[in-house]
Amino acid sequence: MFNLEPIFAFSRNNCAAICAFLVPANLLITLQILIALARERPIGQIRLAVALAITLALTLFIHVFTWFAIGVVTPVTFILFGLGTTCLVINIWASIYWQKFPQLVRSLRKTIFSSLNLRGDPRHSDSRSLAVGGNGTD
Repeated sequence: MFNLEPIFAFSRNNCAAICAFLVPANLLITLQILIALARERPIGQIRLAVALAITLALTLFIHVFTWFAIGVVTPVTFILFGLGTTCLVINIWASIYWQKFPQLVRSLRKTIFSSLNLRGDPRHSDSRSLAVGGNGTD
């Protein structure tokens, strides 16, 4: 039978280095996927990034499992497990609902700009600024 103990020991002995790579990598690839969806990149590029993100999240799960296997249950292991779960869910959602994401971004942007009354959005011009005198006052 295949002995996994050396791999588990390697994971536990190099925990700081593994987490120093996996945590930012999971966050950055998930952010990259969301940006690619917002910019309406081709689905082939998005699915490739999702495959990489799922691999990174599963690697994080295996690393956390090596600590669970020896009975180490701490807040850090749960935080890492939660991070991996969150990234995994977002990435799977992105690969399934990739067509609806740009519409979601547009509606969120419209809602945010209209609720904050921001003038930086060219679609929401303030008619008072065009009043007589041109200074926005009545």
